[in-house]
Amino acid sequence: QASCFLVSAAGRGRGGSEVHSYGPDLPAVFDGMKLAAVAAVLYVIVRCLNLNSPTAPPQTTYQDTLLSRYVLKSCPTLTREYIPPLLWGKSGHLQTALYGKMGRVNTPTPCGVRKFIPMQDGATATFDLFEPVKSHSTEDDITMVICPGIGNHSEQNYVRTFVDYSQRNGYRCAVLNHLGALPNVELTSPRMFTYGCTWEFGAMVGHIRRSFPQTQLVVVGFSLGGNIVCKFLGENQSNQDGVLCCISICQGYSALRAQETFLQWDQCRRLYNFVLADKMKKLILSHRRSFLSMASSRIDATDVNRLLTATSLLQIDDTIMRKFHSHSSLREYYEKESCVHYIHKVHVPLLLINSMDDPLVHHSLLAIPHTLAEKLPNVIFALTQHGGHMGFFEGAVLFPEPLSWLDKVIVEYSDSICHWRKNSCSNRTMKQNI
Repeated sequence: QASCFLVSAAGRGRGGSEVHSYGPDLPAVFDGMKLAAVAAVLYVIVRCLNLNSPTAPPQTTYQDTLLSRYVLKSCPTLTREYIPPLLWGKSGHLQTALYGKMGRVNTPTPCGVRKFIPMQDGATATFDLFEPVKSHSTEDDITMVICPGIGNHSEQNYVRTFVDYSQRNGYRCAVLNHLGALPNVELTSPRMFTYGCTWEFGAMVGHIRRSFPQTQLVVVGFSLGGNIVCKFLGENQSNQDGVLCCISICQGYSALRAQETFLQWDQCRRLYNFVLADKMKKLILSHRRSFLSMASSRIDATDVNRLLTATSLLQIDDTIMRKFHSHSSLREYYEKESCVHYIHKVHVPLLLINSMDDPLVHHSLLAIPHTLAEKLPNVIFALTQHGGHMGFFEGAVLFPEPLSWLDKVIVEYSDSICHWRKNSCSNRTMKQNI
């Protein structure tokens, strides 16, 4: 056929060169390659965004007690399906990245008062106090004492969103500003916050108790703050006086085991380690003059020079952080500042929340809260399929809602415990009067 030849006598040009002609099958081959490329791209997108992952209610671990039954009945958010935004919400990385970049969307600006507390070692703890905008449904005076994540403070968007929502549900809120975290606030002693130091949080709680003797406390800790609040409650039984419950979100429970996983590449954990280390390095260097000028400082110029070359949290902790409290080794620092050695001593109702796709908290660490909830009647462990690290955004397809699943579940759980305690006190009073 004339139209389907590759080389023919008639197809020779001048000088005897061959003229090639291609049949109709070759464009079809190119079309097939395009389709294959598109299919490959779509496959990568589906895998990266985890689009084929089903939504599900959180997996809850607890002992079957009257309290746990009441809580699960009173907290529909804990038992119903958590539905993240369809196009990106099933990716733990995107949930974490959006939280890290934006915190929340359409963030409100609650109005509060900043408090300053002088500490015994010369440090100055600060926290922001926000009054409720309505009465609580129990008509009781209840204060949420909140400890935010690493290097965070009351001005973070996720904190502001949660505080505003809590205020509108009748809670007074006290938010700790981690020592050294507030911009343009100088340190008054040569130390910053650390992974597990509870001094500033304890000072805030003490101030609230003195200022509002009738108030009851709900303790809330986000990420690193979850470690601090659980350690604080377990350090001394008296720290649990007047505490209704505690909620810990997205913490790793054991710093020693967590740092080992931060050196691994799965879930891009080593990359997150680098990003967090860079953030911490900048925060520490912003206080370099205080560390080098104060006579009682344990940080010298050699430490600062080593800090400049640090690329991981482990290096920063070894060079700087452990020295704030004179820990002789990095292992000692991690062991003594982790709540894993104290959390079993917490006797108030305790809700522990983690996500399976959290790229910062390795799945092996989740055995700690799971075992705790199996053994202790006061503990509920809620593990979501999606949510990332501190994301937990909800939404239909693309745009997330202003309130996250996390905001709702904390307030719901707190409300249920408040009503449980109120009903229990009422029943005891009735029995005494009979």
